[in-house]
Parts: sequence; structure tokens; C-alpha cells
Amino acid sequence: MATLNGADFVALFHAIAQMIEREKDHLSALDGVIGDGDHGVTMSIGFQAVDKALADEAPDRTPADICMLAAKTFLNAVGASVGPLYATALMRAGAAVKGKSDVGPEDVADMIAAMAAGIEHRGKAEPGQKTMVDAWHPAAEAALGAKAGGSLKDITAAAADAGRAGAEATASLVAGKGRSANLGDRAVGHIDPGAASAAMILDTIAQWASERAD
Repeated sequence: MATLNGADFVALFHAIAQMIEREKDHLSALDGVIGDGDHGVTMSIGFQAVDKALADEAPDRTPADICMLAAKTFLNAVGASVGPLYATALMRAGAAVKGKSDVGPEDVADMIAAMAAGIEHRGKAEPGQKTMVDAWHPAAEAALGAKAGGSLKDITAAAADAGRAGAEATASLVAGKGRSANLGDRAVGHIDPGAASAAMILDTIAQWASERAD
């Protein structure tokens, strides 16, 4: 069974930061249709700060340590609403594996579920309201569904597939939260940018996991 340590999580955050940097213009373009047009830039600022903060971390830091530092750094770097959402998600992920020097596939499933629960709690959002919850919630359910006996690759792939489908489905939704809620039916036909970036993060996690497959 594959296990992951703090150094592996530093590598994961580096991969996420690189992906967001590549996709930031696309994400901001999505946001420009139904929001402020800065989602990609905001996410880039947050994850670039995290990547920089983690670059010199001691190799003996635990996965929980890495997640907690990432949460604090993201919150300090990002003043927009997404800052507290991802900070809460990452703190919940760290809390899910507190005290463990290495985590296994089932732990990763629990971390994904904890992130989703944190975002839902902090954002006071529910599935169907055209937010990032529409990607994170089904991803969490899929991860937990694959948890029993599932490999790291299986669990993260299931989460990524569900998150991607959830993000794509936001195009048909009328927004119930956030700035896009003011647009009413005019937001229909457009994917929520927060859900889109969530799906990209989940895809990156799955790709990272496949490189460490059992």
C-alpha cells in the first residue's frame, strides 16, 4: 500500500500551484462572465504563496503540518472569499490526519471529504447552488465510496471524475450564492469558476497520486 509523507504533500502543493498558474487566465475568463473576473489571479496568488512557503520545509514535517501551513499561508495571501474557504478546507484536511507521519489511501479519502465539509460549512453553501461545492461534494462522496479497499489511484481518480462532472453540471444551474446569484437565469449556460478550479485541483491530485500508485 502506498503511503505519503510530508515531502509528498509539498510536491502535491507544488503541482497544484503550477497547474493554477497555467490555467489562471482561463479561470479568470470564466469568472469574467458571471463574476469579478479575478478568480484565476486570486487562486494563483494563494497557491504561489503556498508553494513558496513550503519550498524550504524540513523533510520531517507531517502531512498535517504541511496542510496547516498551507492553510495559514493561503489565508494570509488571499483576501477574497476564496481565502477563508480554502484555508478552512486545508485545516480540516490537516486535522483529519493529525499525528500521522505517513498517510494511506483511506486517509486521503478522509482528507478530501474533510475539505469538502469545510468548504460547505464555511461558505454555508449546498450542492445545486452553482458554487465550488458542486464539485467538492460529489468528489467527497466518490472518494468515500472508493475508500474500502481502494488504492490511492482509485480513490483520487473517482474523486476527480465526480468533481469534473459536478463542475460541468453547474452550467445548467441558476446560481443561489455569490455574485453570480444576481444574474439569475443569465448565469445559466456558464460553468461556475470556483467549481472549475476545484475540478482542476482534484484532477491534479489524481495525477499526483497516479505517479505514486500502489
